[in-house]
Formats: sequence, C-alpha cells, structure tokens
Amino acid sequence: MSLTLDTYRLLGRSGLRVSPLALGAATFGTEWGWGARQDEARKLFDLYVERGGNFIDTASTYTNGSSERLLGEFTRDNRESLVLATKYTTLRRPGDPNSGGPHRKSLFASVEASLRQLNTDYIDLLYLHLWDFTTPVEEILRGMDDLVRQGKVLYVAVSNTPAWQVSRMQATADLRGWSPLVALQIEYNLIERTAERDLIPMAHEMGLGVIPWSPLAGGVISGKYGRDTLTATNAAPDDGTRRSLTIANGALTERNLTIVDVVKEVARELGHTPAQVGVAWTLQNPGVTAPVIGARTPAQLEENLGALDVAFTASQLARLDEVGAIGLGFPHEMLARESTRMLTRGNLKVETRGTGA
Repeated sequence: MSLTLDTYRLLGRSGLRVSPLALGAATFGTEWGWGARQDEARKLFDLYVERGGNFIDTASTYTNGSSERLLGEFTRDNRESLVLATKYTTLRRPGDPNSGGPHRKSLFASVEASLRQLNTDYIDLLYLHLWDFTTPVEEILRGMDDLVRQGKVLYVAVSNTPAWQVSRMQATADLRGWSPLVALQIEYNLIERTAERDLIPMAHEMGLGVIPWSPLAGGVISGKYGRDTLTATNAAPDDGTRRSLTIANGALTERNLTIVDVVKEVARELGHTPAQVGVAWTLQNPGVTAPVIGARTPAQLEENLGALDVAFTASQLARLDEVGAIGLGFPHEMLARESTRMLTRGNLKVETRGTGA
C-alpha cells in the first residue's frame, strides 16, 4: 500500500501531525549558487502543498535568509495549515560572536529574525541547528521553554548533536517541567548509517521523531556520479556547485559507489529510480518520521515524491541493508552476543515484548 503526503504521522511524543516527507527549502533562493529562483521555488512549494504536504523545513540562514523570506510570501494564504520548521545557531552576521551559537542571546535574536522573514507570529517547530559544546543545556532549554510560553514557538527540537547530549537535554527538560524535545534531525541514508548505533535508538527511547536530512547523500545515491568522479579531486570546493561540494565532503568513495550499484539494481527491478529507492529506504526504519527532501525543479520534486510508491520485497531490503551495513561497535555488539545474554538470563526464557530487545 502506497503512502501519500496526507497520510500524516505524529511527531515524536507530541500530537503534531506531519507529512511522511518534509519539503526542504534550503534550495529556495540562488544566493548559494545552485538554488531555485523565486518562480521555481513557488512551483515547488505549490506542488508539495497541493499533494497534501504540510511539513516544510528551513533555517534562519539558508540562502542568506532568502529561504525564510520566500516562505513568508508563499504561506500568506495558508499559514495555519502548515507546519513550518526552522533552525537557529548558525552565524547570522560574520564578525559578531553572539549572532550564532546556541546561547540565549543568539536564540532570541534568531527567532525574532525568523519571525520577520517568515512573516508570521509563531514558529511551529524550532531546532537547535548545530551543537557547539559551549552553552549549558539548562540555558538552552530554559530559553526554548520561555519562547514556547510566550507563544512564539510551539515545539522545540534538536539537530546535529551527540546522542548523549540529546538524552541529557530531554531528561533535564522532563525533570524541570520544561518543553520537551519532540524531534531529532540527523544525516541518515544508505551511505551514512552511523546514527543506527546510538542516535536513532536514543530518539525512540526518549520520544523524539527522527527527521533525516540528505536522504540521498548529497545526490550520490541518485546515481548522478560515476566512478570517473573518484579521480576528480581537482574540483574547487568553493566554485558554487553541488558536485564540487560533494567531492570536497569525501562522499564519492568506492564503498559508496558500490552501495549505489545495488540501489540501481533494486531500482531497475522495481521500475523506480535510484533516488526513489534511496528515499524509500529511509522510510523503512520504524524510528524515522519524515525524511527531508530537497529539489531545484518540479521534476526533481516529483521524482522524490515517487518514493512514497516504492514497495520493497524482503529480499530487496536485505540486499540494501547488507551492502551498506556498519558495525555497531561497543557496547552494542558485545551486549547482543548470546554469551552475554547467558550471563544475565542463563537458560531462562524471558519475553521482551515491546522493548526492542
């Protein structure tokens, strides 16, 4: 049975309903050299919303603020029916040390800027964008809770942060009676699966919905890069293209292209594209709520939305899981051994319903 954008899911341990694919608006605006002009961005927005999508992802500094400003224009007539998620912590003014970071001053100033740019009086979901190991978690959580109490933010979340800090933040929020985190945004795809070690299990245990960014690993999983790119190391990382950025980030390796080979095989068997298979794979993880999909053209967005129609066989899923499998490391692998289980259970039969054990 196919999913649709209006088959809504609850976000974490909240009652907020969101679409199973979020529309990423980092491509709204051309300031970064590879985005969509206003007219094209409007087409992307309209296509997503007309299909029943309601979950839109941006950040205060995406395309130097153009992403939020364009969304402010596009949402004039349907703001209340949409879930707008934005982020803070990235530097808004180079040279000003307090215009970035997770601290209270940055938080309040960034939210006010986002409210102006989005042309709204509240933000549905606010993420801490990047952890920087400097600000006490109590300062962050209290600031977020104050914004919720003021009605400027409805829900709070975190992105790109170590699992131990997220779990600490959630426990602190629970103990203090502050607004809990309801979502965790992380990089997660067939190539980057290290979140399976701690981040995704932690999110499940602590009540956070997982929102993967870059489900196609910067386009690598779509099959757009061949092995000839492995030697293209002379591309300038700052020439304004996604290709050079992908090369600079080290995403084009023999391991990763081998994973893409299997993605292509499965795509041919299913009659879908590699991009659709890549996005659909992330949706198979029960801990995932909604991957963030980005596009520069309506055709690209249409292709990504086609991931909702992908239905894998058990064999196909097993092949995809196997080719990109990672070691879970200590203590997970040690605790999973039968010899370890014998130390705590012996020969006793103990049912573990609903615990994931």
